[in-house]
Amino acid sequence: MRAFIAVLVLALLPGCVTANVERSLRPQARPEAPSSGSFATWRAGFEARAQAEGITPATLATTRPYLRILPDTLALDRRQSEFGARVWDYMDSAVTAQRISAGRAAMARHANTLARIESRFGVPPEIVTAIWGIETSYGANRGRSPILATLATLAKDGRRAAFFEGELIAALRMVQMGKVTPARFTGSWAGAFGHTQFMPSSYLTYAVPFAGNGVADVWADDPSDALASAANYLARRGWTRGQPWAVEVALPQGFDLGVTGQRRSDWGALGVTPLQGTLPRAPSRLILPGGARGPAFLATGNYDVLKEYNISDAYVLALGHLSDRLRGFGPLRGAWPRQDRALTLAERTELQRILTAQGHDTAGIDGRHGPATIAAVQAWQRANGLPPDGYINAALLSRLRR
Repeated sequence: MRAFIAVLVLALLPGCVTANVERSLRPQARPEAPSSGSFATWRAGFEARAQAEGITPATLATTRPYLRILPDTLALDRRQSEFGARVWDYMDSAVTAQRISAGRAAMARHANTLARIESRFGVPPEIVTAIWGIETSYGANRGRSPILATLATLAKDGRRAAFFEGELIAALRMVQMGKVTPARFTGSWAGAFGHTQFMPSSYLTYAVPFAGNGVADVWADDPSDALASAANYLARRGWTRGQPWAVEVALPQGFDLGVTGQRRSDWGALGVTPLQGTLPRAPSRLILPGGARGPAFLATGNYDVLKEYNISDAYVLALGHLSDRLRGFGPLRGAWPRQDRALTLAERTELQRILTAQGHDTAGIDGRHGPATIAAVQAWQRANGLPPDGYINAALLSRLRR
């Protein structure tokens, strides 16, 4: 699940659920970087590490013919890190009229199953359906890549070799436990599989056989097991029943943007009003993914749970907005600053380097703009008399360079 977690632009893609699993399934000794030797040499070392993690010689012999290099997978992986993506571009592609229409039809078609899932796990039908829609277009695009070969490729030569080696061992454990055969083990180019695109470690931790067949068959045409597994994932990561994921809001004139990112319960008293629905009753935090000029949201704890499924804010905003559309809400009211371009990886890294040199903590210089970088931007904006919305664009970088 939480498909591919923690990875920059990769996390913007569907098929990313690996998650902070409750028990590490990674080997104790594993390469932190791509291997420079031959595939045969890497595989020999990998098999030794896999056996140390409980993978039997019989399983290794059965799966060995399926472990190979996929050049197309490497090309796709290496394409992920250079350019960022604008939130609105991702949302435009993820929340289309066709996907909304197909999602409402899917909700009606599986209404009984979704109702049972909500009763058991507390996750509403529109959230589960939105995950299904964004990950695989309601099962239409589940992927045909051979997962064992995909994971072996990324474990040997990918940018995150250690992570994918851990997922490969988890995949071998699935085969060893009889969850899936090597030949049937197919999915996306990056290792996720099934209707809701779990990674192997997440499957082992969260998959449930909801259809009653004894094994969670997330590949079956019947999506029941996959949808229930996604709901189980969210429930176990802390989903709160009856709480929205977020609410789009309007900010009053002269609003103090310095409270952006703060978790509080008095937004109504500060003049914040909902544009659809009602203000969250639970503590929530103001987020401005497009800066002061873009839509504003009050994000609840459930927003953070959705980030456990995929760490990308663009993904969560698209998923949440699609779920709102499936339940009958209209389009977002706020307008995005569409004239802004995405920053390259080099520019994102440069921005962090400049902030760090000026004494602001970005929690690393890696091009990943997480909460620490946003807070550093806000501090810099306050110090320079700018609205502290934490929004990062080319204009901000230009000012930092002066």
